[in-house]
Amino acid sequence: MRSSFLPIAISLPLAAAAAPPARLEVAYEVARNGTAVAEVTDRLEHDGRAYRLEQSWKGKGVFALRGEAQRSSRGAIAGKELRPHEFEDRRTGRPAARALFGWEAKTLTLQYKDGPETRPLPPRAQDRLSFLWSFAFDPPRGQPVILSVADGKGVSRYVYRSAGRERIRTPAGAFEALKLAKQKDGADDRGTEVWLAADRHYVPVRIVVTEKDGTRIEQVAVRIAAP
Repeated sequence: MRSSFLPIAISLPLAAAAAPPARLEVAYEVARNGTAVAEVTDRLEHDGRAYRLEQSWKGKGVFALRGEAQRSSRGAIAGKELRPHEFEDRRTGRPAARALFGWEAKTLTLQYKDGPETRPLPPRAQDRLSFLWSFAFDPPRGQPVILSVADGKGVSRYVYRSAGRERIRTPAGAFEALKLAKQKDGADDRGTEVWLAADRHYVPVRIVVTEKDGTRIEQVAVRIAAP
């Protein structure tokens, strides 16, 4: 199962926030048109200088037959900016996808089934796992934020805009959340909305993707823990 919950341009000023705990784990349930299809767990570890993120996907019900997925991202923390060094995406029955970020050489190397491809490193580069977690270190505030997101197969550019604040309830609790809405690139582009918990380090607690055929994928936090 592929998740595409992507980057952002914001015009809502926010108060400064402390960095997240050195260890943080968020568990989610993913539903497709209201039917639970997967369990997802994100794990963050950092020491203020370097970080590591791990994400595991496990199908539920008939979707368990599709196997499991593991993503990882590791890199440095430069000020409040996450700078990924390596991203890897492994899924049952598929070749692994990798992205290597060369910040000094300003290169990005993508590797999938056809072998490695090196290209110039785009501005504000993140990977598919690190970009949402980057807001836990540097919440969106005032100026537009435009990110380039790599996943081993290619690079996408996304823009989100603030859709205000909402008090939302999830199985993990009630949160004061900043809602972000992805700017569509065309009529066929999917719609994406993200809710970041302003009172819990701006971690994503709800994500809704609406495909062009109307399919609705919802990812909601069921547990947040700092082991």
